[in-house]
Amino acid sequence: MKICFVGAGALGSTIGGTLAKGGHEVWLIDQHQAHVDAINTAGLRMLESETETVARPQARIRADGIGPADLVIVLVKSYHTRPAIEGARPIVGPETMVMSVQNGMGHEDILSDVVGRERVLAGKTYVGGVLLGPGHVHAGVAGKETLIGELDGHITDRVRHVAEAFNGAGLITQVSGNIVGTIWDKLFINVATGAVSGITRLPYGVLYAVPEIEQAAIAAVQEAMDVARAAGVTVSFHDARGAWLKAAEGLPFEFKTSILQSLEAGSPTEIDFINGAVVRWGEKTGVPTPVNRTLVALMKGIERGLPKR
Repeated sequence: MKICFVGAGALGSTIGGTLAKGGHEVWLIDQHQAHVDAINTAGLRMLESETETVARPQARIRADGIGPADLVIVLVKSYHTRPAIEGARPIVGPETMVMSVQNGMGHEDILSDVVGRERVLAGKTYVGGVLLGPGHVHAGVAGKETLIGELDGHITDRVRHVAEAFNGAGLITQVSGNIVGTIWDKLFINVATGAVSGITRLPYGVLYAVPEIEQAAIAAVQEAMDVARAAGVTVSFHDARGAWLKAAEGLPFEFKTSILQSLEAGSPTEIDFINGAVVRWGEKTGVPTPVNRTLVALMKGIERGLPKR
């Protein structure tokens, strides 16, 4: 398949590099010139466990000149979704599928507004990655599942084809007939670790060693589960602690959440699309969400204190 990633940070590079190693034509579109240049010059260096390999995707700053893709995967920060997909119009052809595997909720509605709902797939992934430098990523792929599906829940040939391509490249992928529930399942994972890691500035190895953090994280997940139940969503998790434990499976001691990586880079976070989504849905369903509301407030304060860029 010809697969284009709109956004090639830690996760886009990890998934894109894995697909490139699996024999697919992969294009990484990213705004950072040094990252693009490093990939085009020496390949994408991928460190997993203690083994480093080199993938050979092609990288660009813009979508111009690449031509239509079979699949466009959007992996920019949530607040950049609309301008990113609008800028990706040159790679969206008549048969192109467009899929988000971003953190949080609401991206599929934005993509549908721009390219048409009939093109849009939804996906969630438990794959992790940390950028170590331009053209260099610490990849967390082994044992980490990706789920994809049609927005209406139907199991179609096109979504099966995407899953086959992913699995053939070594990305464990399943087709979901309940992608809305799948999105909520992944939201529980993000709720479990994103905000608490960002607020404490702790990587997973230390984060999971503090019982008080675990208690706060589980309380936040329980609120999200209560909201999903009130909204009539069928989810896989029935134990909030299970989401907390699932979040760390297969990831290294030094792994950092995307929220923590954003803060360390001096950038805004996706808190509004993660814990903030729980708060908004709580308001819609009448379910109190005091823990998530507090985590959002604390993160907003940290963001306010970031150096002006």
